[in-house]
Amino acid sequence: MQELIVSLMEQYGYGGIFFLIALENIFPPIPSEVILTFGGFLTTYTSLEVPGVVAAATFGSLAGAAVLYGAGMLLNKERLKKIVSGRAGKLLGLKAGDVEKADGWFQKTGTKAVFFCRCVPVVRSLISIPAGMSRMKLPRFFLYTAAGSAIWNILLVSLGAFLGESWGYIAYLAGEYSHIMLIILSISAVSGILWLLGNKKRDDF
Repeated sequence: MQELIVSLMEQYGYGGIFFLIALENIFPPIPSEVILTFGGFLTTYTSLEVPGVVAAATFGSLAGAAVLYGAGMLLNKERLKKIVSGRAGKLLGLKAGDVEKADGWFQKTGTKAVFFCRCVPVVRSLISIPAGMSRMKLPRFFLYTAAGSAIWNILLVSLGAFLGESWGYIAYLAGEYSHIMLIILSISAVSGILWLLGNKKRDDF
């Protein structure tokens, strides 16, 4: 995959960066760390410039985030409550009330969550779904998505430009960071499910 990413960026420049980052936001497994650090490296021997790469990546982030925001709107809270009220909810030990609690939490902390999660691999894309489900106001959603994405983009693009041909080392470290975060998130998700199941059993008694 890395060879394809590099080829697209070398061939299409800013347009390739915009497209790849937009795609990465919709399909989190695509490595943004490779796109951004190599984008920084490109500025050392092509006509591309760091501000342009950051701008293309940030606009790409907004485009991809808008797609998942729309997906969240289509899913919406009421549909999710129906899903949870069925077999899937019984399997996971979830109830419609849990959806209400989660939505209430996001209503209170959504702005901060959208901003800070943009700097966390995997979650940086998925946070757009609950934002859409809770009908977070679009201007606010785009503002904090752009701000959080810009920080992530500036950091990795600048490191890629600074290290030049050693950009792959930063991409490797960022990839390891992504894997660690994914493991932590998986453990947290499993722990949350077990906690809910434990509460459900206590309620049954």
